[in-house]
Amino acid sequence: MSDRIAVLGAGHWGCALAVHLVRTSHSVRLWGHRAASLEQMAASGTLAPVFPGLPLPEDLHPNPDLAAVLAASDAVLLAVPSRYFRETLHLVRPHLREGMIVAWASKGLEDSTSMRLDEVVAEALPTGWPSAVISGPTFADEVVRGLPGALTVASQDLSVAERVAIWLRSDSLRAYTSQDVAGVCLGGAIKNVMAIAAGISDGLGFGYNARAALITRGLAELLRLGQALGGHAETFMGLAGAGDLILTCTGDLSRNRTVGLRLGRGERLPDILADLRMEAEGVHTARALYELSRRRGIEMPIVEQVYRVLFAGQAPRTAQENLMHRQPRREDG
Repeated sequence: MSDRIAVLGAGHWGCALAVHLVRTSHSVRLWGHRAASLEQMAASGTLAPVFPGLPLPEDLHPNPDLAAVLAASDAVLLAVPSRYFRETLHLVRPHLREGMIVAWASKGLEDSTSMRLDEVVAEALPTGWPSAVISGPTFADEVVRGLPGALTVASQDLSVAERVAIWLRSDSLRAYTSQDVAGVCLGGAIKNVMAIAAGISDGLGFGYNARAALITRGLAELLRLGQALGGHAETFMGLAGAGDLILTCTGDLSRNRTVGLRLGRGERLPDILADLRMEAEGVHTARALYELSRRRGIEMPIVEQVYRVLFAGQAPRTAQENLMHRQPRREDG
């Protein structure tokens, strides 16, 4: 089954997904907020400036004209940062046609409201519009190279989830389906905050024991909040939960882990973000997640300490001390 797919978001993740979709025999139109990058790709015949040196596939068409991109497409896949997610949906809505699937591979919470991205979709698109979320342990740099991986596609309508999974399935990528949209969205958002925590720990030189403890207790926080918000425990122990959490907390390709590493080594957040030149979703999500957990009365000590390091001027080593000196408790309590 071949679809013409509009990929919205021409950063690393959007470009990687666009290349993969072309490999699975789909025609892809690529749009992004930076017209100059799209024009450079079209003129150079490469994926520069995002993936310099990689050729632009024949059936991948960069185009800064969103209306033209959507008019020539049967479905939409958003891979924009979460802070641009609602804005992009509002741009898309006037161009949608009956039955046009809207999928997204963005991971995060809306900064101003702490809403999950599926909740944003429910507000921004007509009621019951066919939609799906894509998430799982996948680094863009490995997907674009065709290395093996697996992910989850979730939709309340399993036929929609299966249709999107078909877009993605290949010899190098396995796509599972789910109806737990809330759980998949939360897993993809929370793991980025935990990756900052793991990076801080490594940057402070605390070693593998501390990292393993943070990942495990981070998963406990994910389960605690996720189940309270309607997610399923099985989701949080799967690819979109534990899988993505482990990858992002341990992989050196993780932007969020990199932010944490550099914070732990004493660098300032504004300098890190300016040097990174790519979106580190965990920074924005940490604030939204902290506010959400407080409103719901759900204890998330790792999230709280990451928030305080990022936004309240707290020293990374103080965050470690605060976590270690918390009141002892039963692990199964």
